[in-house]
This record gives sequence, C-alpha cells and structure tokens, in this order.
Amino acid sequence: MKILQSVTVKQVLTEATRKSISNRYMQEIQQLEKEVQQLQFEERKQLKNHPSGSEIKSFFRKEVINKLEKQKLIEFQLDQLHILPLETEIKEQEVTAVVDVEIGQVWESANKTIIVKDGIVVDIR
Repeated sequence: MKILQSVTVKQVLTEATRKSISNRYMQEIQQLEKEVQQLQFEERKQLKNHPSGSEIKSFFRKEVINKLEKQKLIEFQLDQLHILPLETEIKEQEVTAVVDVEIGQVWESANKTIIVKDGIVVDIR
C-alpha cells in the first residue's frame, strides 16, 4: 500500500549554507523593515483623513509590533546560526512523499529524513 507521509529535510551546515541562510535572513529582515515603514506611511495617510482615529492607531501599532517581533525572531535565529558548529544538521523543511507500507513492516522504519549538504542529497534515513 502506498501512503502520503511527511519527510523531514535537514541541511548540513557548511560555510556555503551558513552564508546562504544568513543572506536569506538578512533579506527577510530588510523586507520586514520596508513593511514597517509602509505601515507607518499608511498610518499617517489614514490619520490625515480621520484625525481622531484611535482605532486606526491601534490597528497600525499592533501590525508594527507584529513585524518587529518577527524581525527580532529572525535576528535571534541569525545569531544562533553563527554560533552553531559546522556539520550540524538543521531542520529545513517538511515535504510530503509517497511511501510503501507493507504488512509486518516496523512503523518507525517508515519515518524518513533526507540529509542535504551544499544542495546535494547525501543521505536518506
């Protein structure tokens, strides 16, 4: 019988992957900064039309706080990335795969993990 199952994909940390992940995190931080600036601009624009808009202020304040919290989380992940030793396996994503399941098979053996190093699959566990 064939079933769909989640498969974990782990990335082996090398200098190249560290640089790639670091660049991705920096781009995400820059994007969040742009979104905060855009929200602040939109807030000013809305307040011109509705000067007594406390709901508007509250809404935009909450959105800005959410973006800043995401930014802090990414900055923390970036700091942790630089602390990790090389060859550490980092969980990158989960994908769905078609898996054969047979009677008598040990269920734990159906769980799979794919190990990727520098963009190349090096192991399937």
